[in-house]
Amino acid sequence: MELIARIPGDKGQIAKRTVKDQISDKLIYMIHSGLLRVGDELPSERELASTLGVSRETVRAAMGVLHARKMIEVSQGARTRVLGTGPYSLHESVSTLGNLRDRSFEEVAEARAAVEVQVIRLAAQRIGNNELARLEVLVHDQESMLGDPVRFQISDREFHTTLYKACGNALLVDVVSDFYDYALEFRRRALQRPGAIAHSVAEHRGIIEALKTHKPEAAVAAARKHLEQVRKTTLDEMEPK
Repeated sequence: MELIARIPGDKGQIAKRTVKDQISDKLIYMIHSGLLRVGDELPSERELASTLGVSRETVRAAMGVLHARKMIEVSQGARTRVLGTGPYSLHESVSTLGNLRDRSFEEVAEARAAVEVQVIRLAAQRIGNNELARLEVLVHDQESMLGDPVRFQISDREFHTTLYKACGNALLVDVVSDFYDYALEFRRRALQRPGAIAHSVAEHRGIIEALKTHKPEAAVAAARKHLEQVRKTTLDEMEPK
């Protein structure tokens, strides 16, 4: 059910909180991190419930928390919209690699590739049927998101988190998740290009097929292809126009 690793709601005393609280914390983090921006229309309750693997009632309750904090606008008969960060503080959410914003994109991309390849290598050996089935469901749903970057980004984060967790090493998951979150604002723009989402979905499908073989080198090859595409398209968006 995890959407974003290592944010409030996942560890320690907070881990005892309700699923509703964990989901609301994750959505709050997505707004603070820039993954969701002011004016973005959120997926429907049904769509979010499917992506996050929880009930619609849980999603509705979590959205109620964000509405109460003036982070989203809920209108009858219209899509829920993001209003902004509201008063919520993320002081408890400390990144393992908190100085990434002082690093160059190429430096981070190279480090991400080095770490993520090892994560995928381990995942290919350790992934189980439940994780494979979850990835299959996510990619199947992504095929209906080709014109909806917001929905796709939420699902993409879930796909990568599920994939990372399959490696069985929580520390590696923490580190590679930080790399994933770097330069998300440019990734948003890259995904708005015609055909970009379809390309990513096809590469996700390739990663799953490789993982099914449980052959590390096949999975690594599929992951490298995807990472290079992400690096190239994100860098294109970062260059001055």
